[in-house]
Amino acid sequence: MTIPLEVNVAGIDYKVQYQEGMIKSHNLMGQVLYAESTIDIDSSMSDSKKEQVFVHELLHAMLNEAGYDEQDEELVNRLAIVLYQVLKQNDLNFKS
Repeated sequence: MTIPLEVNVAGIDYKVQYQEGMIKSHNLMGQVLYAESTIDIDSSMSDSKKEQVFVHELLHAMLNEAGYDEQDEELVNRLAIVLYQVLKQNDLNFKS
């Protein structure tokens, strides 16, 4: 799986950025900033962990754009883990 530099969610372009030290300074592996339309990922993790964190933050962005301001972090965690596995192990490219 290749993490894109930008992803469109409900018409909003989210830029994907890598930040050094997020885990150490804020205890975060990633975060989505809705007002800035960015997904930040800690750069110190393995590639597969970065991918999993990207899917987690992407799911937050999707829920936010769908109007869910209050999100259950446990639900997002569980869905993101399964979604990551499905995306990684299946060729689901729907583009023509």
